[in-house]
Amino acid sequence: MNSAIASPEHPDPSWRGDGVFSSQEGSQDKKKDDQPRSPSSSHLAYSILDIPPWYLCIFLGIQHFLTALGALVAVPFILAKDLCLQHDPLTQSYLLSTIFFVSGICTLLQVFLGVRLPILQGGTFAFVAPSLAMLSLPTWKCPAWTLNASLVNTSSPEFTEEWQKRIRELQGAILVASCVQMLVGFSGLIGFLMRFIGPLTIAPTIALMALPLFDSAGNDAGIHWGIAATTIFLIVLFSQYLKNIAVPVPVYGREKKCHTSKFYLFQVFPVLLALCLSWLLCFVLTITNALPSAPTAYGYLARTDTKGNVLSQAPWFRVPYPGQWGLPTISLAGVFGIIAGVISSMVESVGDYYACARLVGAPPPPRHAINRGIGIEGLGCLLAGAWGTGNGTTSYSENVGALSITRVGSRMVIVAAGCVLLLMGIFGKIGAAFATIPTPVIGGMFLVMFGVITAVGISNLQYVDMNSSRNLFVFGFSIYCGLAVPNWVNKNPERLHTGILQLDQVIQVLLTTGMFVGGFLGFLLDNTIPGSLEERGLLAWNHIQEESEETARASEIYGLPCGIGTRFCTSACTRGLPFWPRPECEGQSEVGVSQLTLCSRDSSAERPKGAAETAM
Repeated sequence: MNSAIASPEHPDPSWRGDGVFSSQEGSQDKKKDDQPRSPSSSHLAYSILDIPPWYLCIFLGIQHFLTALGALVAVPFILAKDLCLQHDPLTQSYLLSTIFFVSGICTLLQVFLGVRLPILQGGTFAFVAPSLAMLSLPTWKCPAWTLNASLVNTSSPEFTEEWQKRIRELQGAILVASCVQMLVGFSGLIGFLMRFIGPLTIAPTIALMALPLFDSAGNDAGIHWGIAATTIFLIVLFSQYLKNIAVPVPVYGREKKCHTSKFYLFQVFPVLLALCLSWLLCFVLTITNALPSAPTAYGYLARTDTKGNVLSQAPWFRVPYPGQWGLPTISLAGVFGIIAGVISSMVESVGDYYACARLVGAPPPPRHAINRGIGIEGLGCLLAGAWGTGNGTTSYSENVGALSITRVGSRMVIVAAGCVLLLMGIFGKIGAAFATIPTPVIGGMFLVMFGVITAVGISNLQYVDMNSSRNLFVFGFSIYCGLAVPNWVNKNPERLHTGILQLDQVIQVLLTTGMFVGGFLGFLLDNTIPGSLEERGLLAWNHIQEESEETARASEIYGLPCGIGTRFCTSACTRGLPFWPRPECEGQSEVGVSQLTLCSRDSSAERPKGAAETAM
């Protein structure tokens, strides 16, 4: 593991009194309970259970916020035109503050009560397509006068009602669809389905999260390829070439007082440093008029003053609240469309859970943790619908990719990121200021992140026999169809005509979501084409989840806080709940091949090292 600055509260035994990590491999391969680290966690500066110093948590939390900023800002801006808000930047800033605030709440809920992995929650693009499809219906098309900036009076009651009745319609559809997601999660249905979901389903699903986004990422970077290339160069330079370069920083300690210590700055903050330097470059080019000032000129959106109206009109303080746009309304077309988005979001999130666990060196999540994670995401969508973000919430793949670059997997960092999101939602001016990051800077960052996410998805194939023609067909066909089918449907939407408008919308949303098409084909073919468990990778997949030395750690990572379900609240009624953690002596039979462990009735006692164990 590469060295990093440390403090006495860090559990690693290689910490020395001078506040510097030593690079001794023998000591780094030990966990705080003297168990050997898994190979996937040996390279981490901070693993999932580690608690970095508070100042590192704050800075890393801000970095995660900046990583998600592009997607968080994009969702309200994409919906603005169809909500008749393209000429009302003040209301756009209100939507932006609301999505920040709700994303912070959902992130904290997911870390403490959900799957408990370091995953940021935020607005989901899976809901954008059905939302735009619903708003494109003749009933909800914007009047012509709202498209003319000279005719729009943003303070008039007539204009306010025009955009509020549209967002209330979105709210109602999201509220109903979120109940479906909570039912699927908390009932254990998603956990039941995980018995049939293996590497050949997870790999195309995760890979197709990022592969179809090459067009949008390329368009953002193409606003100014020079700025985007600079951002990419800086991220690669810091995260790959300079990651082992220590920077001396002043440190105050009780023993040595003021002294210098080595801090691996480029390994911990590669994305934050790259964004700040690229943003500074854009600012210098703006004030020197090196970038064009004509709105139609190439590179205009690289200027830092193009989004100044958001910053000038946003209030300093504004606390979003449920029902701020009025009472939600419900229509059948909207509900069915958003439910289609929920299906895609759940498949994406399950893939994110496995990818995140792999990157932070945690065991694969057990079924009860996945059930809780999906249920809490449904609760997050319910809160998003109540607050009126115009969108739902989901796990952010971009931040999962950031974990592999920063090598910091501590969930306390994501707690800090959730608090940062809450503050950004309350302090409107600060949130709007972050929204002024130039578009090509965000595009350059996305090109790097999406490449990492694609590689993480494909890495799941290491458990599969890729010399098998069966597996090559399943993966190759799933990936190719996940790209080809959405491309055709987007170009020929009129060919999908059943005579039922709502059904047409549902079919169109499903077939234009690449990760749904690829994941569904991978799931269907993997479970219907004959093949052995070893050939399909399920034996190796289950073996990882069944390693005895990982069971106690899995309970520590995925269990509820304060020992709920493992030491407290262990009655028969609670143990029957699909999302409830199992007592420690029952943890062996949680996932995969059933195991019968002969342990004492005292669940609080650890199983003796030589206890008998029978695998069924």
